[in-house]
Amino acid sequence: MLKPPCVLTKVLQEGLARNLSAFSRFLEAASFSQGAVLNMAAVGRDCSVASKVMEDYFSILEDLLIAIRLPVFTRRAKRRLVAHPKFYFFDAGTFQAIRPRGPLEAPEEIQGPALETLFLEQARAVNDYKGLGYSLHYWRTANGEEVNFVFYGERGLRAFEVKRGHTVRAEDPKGLLLFKEDFPETKAFLLYLGKRGWHEKGVDIVPFQEAMERLETLLR
Repeated sequence: MLKPPCVLTKVLQEGLARNLSAFSRFLEAASFSQGAVLNMAAVGRDCSVASKVMEDYFSILEDLLIAIRLPVFTRRAKRRLVAHPKFYFFDAGTFQAIRPRGPLEAPEEIQGPALETLFLEQARAVNDYKGLGYSLHYWRTANGEEVNFVFYGERGLRAFEVKRGHTVRAEDPKGLLLFKEDFPETKAFLLYLGKRGWHEKGVDIVPFQEAMERLETLLR
């Protein structure tokens, strides 16, 4: 797990950033975008870094495999979609180590993105190690309806929504159901922190821990 000093050391060793103080501020500002649609201008304002330098910094994180930008799934789009990617540090522990905490921040602001990141890092590992061949995306309409993760490849179309709740609310599968309206062939999964699994309206609702143990099966 790369903690912030290790990230900075790696950047220094590679000679990729001239101003480590500015880069450190950038890392903290970027952590607020974890699991969110990336607004590069807003991150730049938060850490007082010019837009060109900001793009270089994000490229450094990607080149060093410290972070990824997840593109929008736009194939055969039937709705107006957002254009910008989502941002993730590659590892949930790294994200939590970098992310500042304070009395004005609710725990779910960190726990939700961290849970998504844990799923993403495991899914990427399975996809790469097993040679499943999926490209990874997310899906979000201009109206804000979203599916956290979309896997697309020769094996088919998989959609995953990750929720930190221990119960499933009626509105939780909404994004998945809209996605299945547009792509009926999708295998859709809602992961949550409860213990009971079931199938409802074309969506498999799966406890998060069980999904982690069965991830290869869910992706095949």
